[in-house]
Amino acid sequence: MPEPGQAPDRTGIHPTALVDPRASLGQGVRIGPWCIVGPDVQLGDNVRLHASVMVEGHTVLEDGVEVYPFSTVGYPPQDLKYADEPTRCYIGAGTVVRENVTIHRGTAQGTGETRIGRNCLLMANAHIAHDCVLGDGVIIVNNVVMGGHVIIGDYARIMGSAALHQFVRIGHGAVVGGLCGVEMDVIPYGSVLGNRARLVGLNWIGLKRSGVEASEIQQMRLAFRELYPRSGRGDALLGERMDKVRQRYGHIGRVVEMLRFMEAPSRRGLTRPGQGGPEKDVEG
Repeated sequence: MPEPGQAPDRTGIHPTALVDPRASLGQGVRIGPWCIVGPDVQLGDNVRLHASVMVEGHTVLEDGVEVYPFSTVGYPPQDLKYADEPTRCYIGAGTVVRENVTIHRGTAQGTGETRIGRNCLLMANAHIAHDCVLGDGVIIVNNVVMGGHVIIGDYARIMGSAALHQFVRIGHGAVVGGLCGVEMDVIPYGSVLGNRARLVGLNWIGLKRSGVEASEIQQMRLAFRELYPRSGRGDALLGERMDKVRQRYGHIGRVVEMLRFMEAPSRRGLTRPGQGGPEKDVEG
């Protein structure tokens, strides 16, 4: 951002773009043809808006954010209770927003802010609804839609055309398979598949790619099988199984992370395994 009293660099603005003079522009910003930038927008250094991008509201795009054509950022939420409150939208540094993505600002009834972390990739036609929170390094594949108040942990992967119910939590490093309808929370490093999502294992491929040691992955696999045995024992015993896992695998940070997620307050409950079927690897 320019220093107070320093005029912003507007040399990279196409003559057909409509940029409000009250908008805050960093150095090296490039704004393509037919873009619209509202008065309360802040663009960090080296932000690039390709053609026909619209950014409105109290919206911050940090350094190096790149937004492709026909995307809209910071417009009012699709919430009938919204009454034009000055809610916010934030996109972290290095995030890439591809074509036709819609990112709405928050609501007064929610957190007041829709927030996307650093170095995320939002592929074409995705919808990020009001009050959603995405961590760092999240990948949202084409045509993914989500209701309001969804929380997605760092480095999670949401595959094409998945649909996330409002208030769902997706844990750190989890992967949601393509075409999934996710109505309940997904544990950290979990892997879900199905028309109505069912837990099919952990995100083994993602763990390997992120450099987790094979010995730790094996311990996580054993912990997962103890949490969710294939014998299909009832949910009433889940707390007992969690206690045993904590005793046996409490020295493994990622297992502890899963247990804390499972114990945290939830509006939707936890996604559980489907009946029968082997564990599966989902490309993530």
